Amino acid sequence: MEIKNTYLSELYTKVAKRNAGENEFLQAVGEVFESLVPVVEKSPEYITSGVIERLVEPERFIQFRVAWTDDKNQVQVNRGFRVQFNSAIGPYKGGLRLHPSVCASVIKFLGFEQILKNSLTGLPIGGGKGGSDFDPKGKSDAEIMRFCQSFMTELSKHIGADTDVPAGDIGVGGREIGFLFGQYKRLKNEFTGVLTGKGLNYGGSLARTQATGYGLCYFVNNMLAARNDSFKGKTVVISGSGNVAIYALEKATQLGATVVAVSDSNGYIYDKNGVNLEVLQQLKEVERARISEYVKRVPGSVYTEGNGIWSIPCDIALPCATQNELNGEDAKLLIKNGVKYVAEGANMPSTPEAIEAFLANGVFFGPAKAANAGGVATSGLEMSQNSQRLAWTFEEVDAKLENIMKNIFENSTKAAAQYASNKENLAAGANIAGFLKVADAMIAQGVY
Repeated sequence: MEIKNTYLSELYTKVAKRNAGENEFLQAVGEVFESLVPVVEKSPEYITSGVIERLVEPERFIQFRVAWTDDKNQVQVNRGFRVQFNSAIGPYKGGLRLHPSVCASVIKFLGFEQILKNSLTGLPIGGGKGGSDFDPKGKSDAEIMRFCQSFMTELSKHIGADTDVPAGDIGVGGREIGFLFGQYKRLKNEFTGVLTGKGLNYGGSLARTQATGYGLCYFVNNMLAARNDSFKGKTVVISGSGNVAIYALEKATQLGATVVAVSDSNGYIYDKNGVNLEVLQQLKEVERARISEYVKRVPGSVYTEGNGIWSIPCDIALPCATQNELNGEDAKLLIKNGVKYVAEGANMPSTPEAIEAFLANGVFFGPAKAANAGGVATSGLEMSQNSQRLAWTFEEVDAKLENIMKNIFENSTKAAAQYASNKENLAAGANIAGFLKVADAMIAQGVY
């Protein structure tokens, strides 16, 4: 990483020293700083106001103990986290992640990315993130309920409909949101939109389940249209097989593409005829089974152990699993095999080396904070519905989502053309467009 500006380079060194060992967070900060070089050189007020120093320091970071009992009546202890990173343009907003990899660095990187992602949506929501190193895999519903109730008992002291509105993320779906919401309601004796991703019968929004995957494809649709292209006839590879991957597969297929591969943490399946959505949903959303089970139900499909999904030739690659899953060697292999478009459905799934390779070889690249913003955008729409005590139709929410993704693409393209002299450099454009809105709001509100 080379930050070609003395001020930003020195600030990054300071941030790295202050957050030593937090590699994911430092990676996210470094990537944004690289993009901001032309901004600070053109507008020195972003230096003199100290706004960037403030932007990379969370307004609040909360870590707490989560003690719960398993089905054998044994006490278990996990760590809980919530970072309330920036509230310049609205209440903190960001998901809760339950996964063994969760630590301070991961939560801070996700929260920092969330600031700019939420800014890009055009909605009045700030950046936050949270979670725990608790692993829901293999746990009973009763164990997950007890964990969620303990987690929310502490978290409830720090959140609220106009303060901080968490949502789901990896390991947190409708089941977990229900347990969390029930405990919050019990503790606070109020029914408010304090969480998004709720069930439809208690304040949830239609299209929220599909939003991140659908939004990803709407964003890619804009990328394709910018090159007078479309999804029709394209071969697509999607990593992951969770919520984002499933609904990206559904929408890409609806738009005329063939999705030939998906994966989980153990391996990946290849289906030349197109991955069967119903089988995948049954395995992952109902049975919570491994992706390897797919080949037992779909003749002609092939399962391969390991992380080699990016060896499959495709026109469009959509990494939707986890951070840093697609490295420089993967990128070179995709390029060699003819990939033309890459858009991130997960948070920071491509390493800096991979992004550099894509940009250097003319691959149109959609960064996570722009391409996967559909989930938080629809969470923002759920907040609006809760505030008004209204419920919009699926079609209404979906139309708003598609328009938001179009605006994100256009604003990112405009910023890229203005500051990076390349309207296709969305990696820079998204960072810049998101930053400008937040930074201007922070300056207007004085030093805090």
